[in-house]
Amino acid sequence: MTIDRADVVVTSPDRNFVTLKITTADGVTGLGDATLNGRELAVVAYLREHVVPLLIGADESRIEDTWQFLYRGAYWRRGPVTMAAIAAVDMALWDIKGKIAGMPVYQLLGGASRNGLMAYGHASGKELPELFDSIRAHQEQGYKAIRVQTGVPTLKAIYGIAAQGADVGDATVRYDHEPARRGAKPVEEDWDTRAYLNHLPAVFEAVRSEFGPDIPLLHDGHHRMTPIQAARLGKDLEPYDLFWLEDCTPAENQEALRLVRQHTTTPLAIGEIFNTVWDFKDIIRDQLIDYVRGAVTHMGGISPLKKTLDYAAMYQIKSGMHGPTDISPVGMAAAMHLGLSIHNFGIQEYMRHGRRTDEVFQQSFTWTDGYLHPGDKPGLGVELDVDEAGRYPYEQAYLPYNRLLDGTVHDW
Repeated sequence: MTIDRADVVVTSPDRNFVTLKITTADGVTGLGDATLNGRELAVVAYLREHVVPLLIGADESRIEDTWQFLYRGAYWRRGPVTMAAIAAVDMALWDIKGKIAGMPVYQLLGGASRNGLMAYGHASGKELPELFDSIRAHQEQGYKAIRVQTGVPTLKAIYGIAAQGADVGDATVRYDHEPARRGAKPVEEDWDTRAYLNHLPAVFEAVRSEFGPDIPLLHDGHHRMTPIQAARLGKDLEPYDLFWLEDCTPAENQEALRLVRQHTTTPLAIGEIFNTVWDFKDIIRDQLIDYVRGAVTHMGGISPLKKTLDYAAMYQIKSGMHGPTDISPVGMAAAMHLGLSIHNFGIQEYMRHGRRTDEVFQQSFTWTDGYLHPGDKPGLGVELDVDEAGRYPYEQAYLPYNRLLDGTVHDW
């Protein structure tokens, strides 16, 4: 068979999503996620103007060859726009291959290595009572592991606090990770690292006192600390036995993680903004991290992320794939299939999409007693309702940004 058409579908049910739908000459369809939070239309243009014309008439069965052609053939490699576009093609071709074979994608990747994927949810609160309520709510939903984000005294609005209210479509959904907010300009938030470092250990002490030693707790520093500040936080949090400390310092400065490692035994997770194995190569080889946070959507698809995780397995480093609401249900399905098949799975981030998103993307995954499973429908197990998607046109949206107390723009 050959590829007959490739359509780029942009929809905004609860937030903006970019989906590539490939159709073969025999009418078999495959979906891929190309969503790049806050910069969606850049990927749309890359796909429509540069990638789709190359796909028409191509052999849909040649997944690896197509990936290498799109990556190497452009000469200008890497970057989030390029890799999100290639990822969408890669996912869609795996989806098609699974449908033709009559098998779920995880079977094509070697079969299941486990019965389900332990996932973590996002709990938050401006103050402790609100945070405790959020943790209990997540436990009632079945989560066995929980990320803890907290407000900081004197700061009005910071990353990851649902009570601050993200401007999203479905008011029944609690968002502990901000989608890009709809509007003509990004929202400005404030930040004070010293206040954060002084406040956070007491929060985890209170959480452990309330919920006990057994529940796996995670925390996201979101790139906002210098290396020595990150080292201090990791050391200060050691008594509370974190599952991981995520993005403790800007990951572009990979040598900085060596300094953090020298000062703390708190496990480190890095990589949600990485795009290729080259971003991970040295920090995996030097064992400076414990979990690979790459996303199928932003790492070029299932094919290259599997290779990255196979490399990480050589160093006893596990997966912790990115999975907030800016990964579409298609991207989440791809992550589940990959996570189910690899041996060195660690944990899967999982945030529930809104009702309208679930109506646009019809999904086959299950969520049972804290574990995800992609289901056994052939392919990825997600179908796109194009008519429903058409009811929600793209809306301009931006992620927030940070300023320090003196007005300096800081890492968000």
